[in-house]
Amino acid sequence: MGKQSAKAEEYHPAIAHGATDLPAVRVRSCNLELRDRNGFIGDQANKSAFRDAIDGWRRRVREGGEDPLGDVATEDLSKKDIDALLKDETSDAAALVLAAIDDFAKDLAAILARYMKEKDWQGTTKIAVGGGFSDSKSGLMAIARAQLLLNAEGLKLKLVPISHHPDEAGLIGAVHLIPSWMLKGHDAILAVDIGGTNIRAGVVKLNLDDKPDFSKAKVWKSELWRHADDEPRRTATIEYLVDMIGTLIGKAEKAKLALAPVIGIGCPGIIAPDGAIARGGQNLPGGNWESTHFNLPDALRKAIPEIAGEPTFIIMHNDAVVQGLSELPRMADVDNWAAVTIGTGLGNASFSRTDV
Repeated sequence: MGKQSAKAEEYHPAIAHGATDLPAVRVRSCNLELRDRNGFIGDQANKSAFRDAIDGWRRRVREGGEDPLGDVATEDLSKKDIDALLKDETSDAAALVLAAIDDFAKDLAAILARYMKEKDWQGTTKIAVGGGFSDSKSGLMAIARAQLLLNAEGLKLKLVPISHHPDEAGLIGAVHLIPSWMLKGHDAILAVDIGGTNIRAGVVKLNLDDKPDFSKAKVWKSELWRHADDEPRRTATIEYLVDMIGTLIGKAEKAKLALAPVIGIGCPGIIAPDGAIARGGQNLPGGNWESTHFNLPDALRKAIPEIAGEPTFIIMHNDAVVQGLSELPRMADVDNWAAVTIGTGLGNASFSRTDV
């Protein structure tokens, strides 16, 4: 695993990819794969499901009148376009979007209620909701309505939108994967968030002098690649990611920012201790990411063997875990909490404080 990895294991044997016990929190579960007769229940509340709800209402409305959204395809409507339709609350277009929000909220509430029956979700009192859908007015309305529905069923849950922008939360959360001793004397780390549509890499400033709990950690610079537009093979994806990281290293060096020799990665699926993706990588671009002959951390370490003259250490976890970890400083008032990310899929993770 390289000199830095060997050093980490020497001092902290529990450090591993996809670990249950992290420096400040315990991961109770992640990537629940619950099914019903229609397949994975999480697919009923991803970003495609919301657009399906809009499409469903448009089809029904056309049975007896004109489509208030006109001829534009639902898939061509951006989040901003959909939110703009809500501005005139008396319009037919707003009424249609609100109906879709209600449908989506009901599905989301039903899924969360099902999760709460799982052993590792019992006792959860707060759920942070992230992913791209939460960065919209329609998303925030759906989250609020889902909470009302859950409370009406007697579940004492608080649903809160994730505090950081979803694009940044998946990077900032990576700082909580790393033991603090590995970060001493450094200003920032490199972080990567791999999704079914985009890959984002960034430099996260730690700002430990301001707050030692990482509550002041900020994304300093980032690079985004919408790989869904290019449909690359797996090998090309890794090469492009290496270039993104290299660009960020160059920017940090130019700014005289002391980078820790660490890359924290959030990736869909169940992550094995050796960094292999055991399952759940089906939405990743171009190839079999679950192959026994492929290991993403090893591939990146070979391509980037050193950072700032020190051997590279890479730690990878489930992407919903990493995005949920960005909320850790704001969960000090609860013993057990969870996170869901509404994106290409419905990511999920549950946590408990280690001092409980």
